[in-house]
Amino acid sequence: MILKDKVCVVTGAAQGIGKAIALHLLSEGAIVYGCDRAEGSMDGMDEETPAFHPLYFDVTDAQGAKNAMMAVKKAEGRIDVLVNNAGVVFNKKIGMITRDETELMFRVNVIAVIELIQLVSRIMGRTGGGSIVNIASVTAVLGSAGQSAYSATKGAIISFTKSAAKELAPQGVRVNAVAPGIVHTERFEELYEASGDKIDTRIGRIALGRLGEPEDVAKAVAFLASDQASYISGQILGVDGCASI
Repeated sequence: MILKDKVCVVTGAAQGIGKAIALHLLSEGAIVYGCDRAEGSMDGMDEETPAFHPLYFDVTDAQGAKNAMMAVKKAEGRIDVLVNNAGVVFNKKIGMITRDETELMFRVNVIAVIELIQLVSRIMGRTGGGSIVNIASVTAVLGSAGQSAYSATKGAIISFTKSAAKELAPQGVRVNAVAPGIVHTERFEELYEASGDKIDTRIGRIALGRLGEPEDVAKAVAFLASDQASYISGQILGVDGCASI
């Protein structure tokens, strides 16, 4: 159990990659505070273990986020790990995406991440350090037609991760990011059913010959969060099956 008794906060924990991350961290012995904005969306996740605690707030609500993190600090005395997973994506081509959609992606995918890191890094710095793992995307590295605005938000996360790692290192806080490729989630199925794109075509561009699973990302996050990665910071770990495009 590489995260035994570590206090971990995971945003966007109700479904998909976030849920897989929360469950995997629990399996590695962590105390997990799962965050989502929809009240009741994580009902049942705490049935198998008392180590899971749901928190409901909107990551774009600065005061709500602060109240939630202070509640964790009050209950546990510290936060050891923060996983910034909550995100919004609109897959639209240049000229089709609206300003409101672009602004929402930046508020959720970038500004909320920065504000949460500002909050949690202060707590970590006062309690011996910690690990922050941001969820980026392979689109920020390789680019993706139809995802230009979304890619820009994830590119911002990569840049912020590298700079924050240098800035927070003296406080004992490590900052890394995981950049998933195509991951087989409920959201993926909805998007590709609507687009009519052929999944086999996408799989053919992945060297390992399969879609990623949420658990693939969760395992990478757990490693970066753990003391096994104690000398790793400022890195962007691709979990994309060696995607060629």
